[in-house]
Amino acid sequence: MRVIERALTVPHDGVRGGACEGFLAAPARGGDTGVLVLAGSSGRIEDERCRILAREGLTALSVRWFGGAGQPPGICEVPLETFVSATELLRSRGARRIGVLGTSKGAEAALHLSVLHPGTDAVVALSPTSLTWANVGPGRDGRTHPYRSSWTWRGKPLPFVPYDDSWTQTEPDGTPVAVLGWYERSRQTFADRVDAATIPVERSAADLLIVAGGDDAMWPSLSSAQELAARRRTAGRPVRVVTHADAGHRPRFPGEGPAPVSDRFLYGGSPAADAALGAAAWPYVLDVLHGVASCCRFTEPK
Repeated sequence: MRVIERALTVPHDGVRGGACEGFLAAPARGGDTGVLVLAGSSGRIEDERCRILAREGLTALSVRWFGGAGQPPGICEVPLETFVSATELLRSRGARRIGVLGTSKGAEAALHLSVLHPGTDAVVALSPTSLTWANVGPGRDGRTHPYRSSWTWRGKPLPFVPYDDSWTQTEPDGTPVAVLGWYERSRQTFADRVDAATIPVERSAADLLIVAGGDDAMWPSLSSAQELAARRRTAGRPVRVVTHADAGHRPRFPGEGPAPVSDRFLYGGSPAADAALGAAAWPYVLDVLHGVASCCRFTEPK
């Protein structure tokens, strides 16, 4: 399928106003389904992922939601309205169904958006969390401490779980670090803040697909996926979970190359297992974004 692509600027109505750098890929013949594609803490614009989605008939938009001009330098009190504006741009281009596909921190944002903004029809959460976490990196003031929420809505920070700074890595200094234990320790230390910080996915009317690897070394995405699915099942809401025991934090879809090797973090998994998880999830990703009713009507993880 022939794809049209272009870089663009997306105005947004966050608390401070401004605009986001973005990339849009769309089928040349047009289409009535749009998807907002959100990266995690890398902050990158997911142009490759947009292209493969566009080849499947979706109008795909990815934006830089932090670290750009006029934005917080880190994931610190990022206005969720940023993403509302991006979905409105998709609607202005003829999309009648709106999906959000987010990875890691992008999945955290996507889940919140589906709860807070009724215009979200579907969410694909890759390697998600079930909680709102503290900032990753500095805020507009250039400071990382004291900890603040990753997100705001209508100018107010969302309740969050801070990090326990007494945690120490087990890997030798100067080598990549697995921070899974940091998240697990922080959840235990600040257990009194977990309920308020839990993402209330049972309130979301969106179809929900969750993809998580059992060897995620960044944070507990598989147990989070199970928590999210349980909340959906209790509320009678549609959900499907796709997992792979040996996959890590970065599942890769057909047509995508392996995730780049990091000298800072251990993500878990392997190129083969991450690709296997992405391949297993891919048909369901397309179904939920296109609105195929059967995609997420199963209540047991698959």
